[in-house]
Amino acid sequence: MSVTTQRLTLEEYLNYDNGGDTQYELVAGELVEMPPESPLNVQIALFLLVQFLKFVPITKLSNKAEIVISGVRATTRIPDLTVLIDELVDAMQQTTRSTISLDMPPPLLVVEVVSPGKINRDRDYRYKRSEYAARGIAEYWIVDPEQAQVMVLTLVDGLYEEVIFTGNETIQSGVFSQLDLTVDQVIK
Repeated sequence: MSVTTQRLTLEEYLNYDNGGDTQYELVAGELVEMPPESPLNVQIALFLLVQFLKFVPITKLSNKAEIVISGVRATTRIPDLTVLIDELVDAMQQTTRSTISLDMPPPLLVVEVVSPGKINRDRDYRYKRSEYAARGIAEYWIVDPEQAQVMVLTLVDGLYEEVIFTGNETIQSGVFSQLDLTVDQVIK
């Protein structure tokens, strides 16, 4: 749901304060309120965070970082989980807000847990896919509880190649090659 009638610049968005704790993304210059996550989506994101902690320190993981997306109109996205590289951790320590700006390196991996509804599906499967590829994010996971699947998208020559995992299949990740995790473990 769009909150503003006029389009905001990235700078206006970064300075926006409505006095509450409502979370927003900026989509093509429009302030879009992010609804609260379902308990299942929160549990999935936290479960993956715990699994990733086996391979990277907590300083390289974020569930609140927003990513500035390049394009004609200002856009930011807030993935459910983000894995950072060392250079990005260092760059973000110099800021007062967990925003990955265009002059910073991209995250290594982002995870989106699909919320129910067509708008959410389109956002995670279509729009974010092209935005994250344009941003140069090496790996993008789409965890879909309704479809009981995990799609792992790997960036190859500027486009994502996808592999879909279901059921008891072990998720194959280029970032976490040692990961031993099935879709059923993630979804349930």
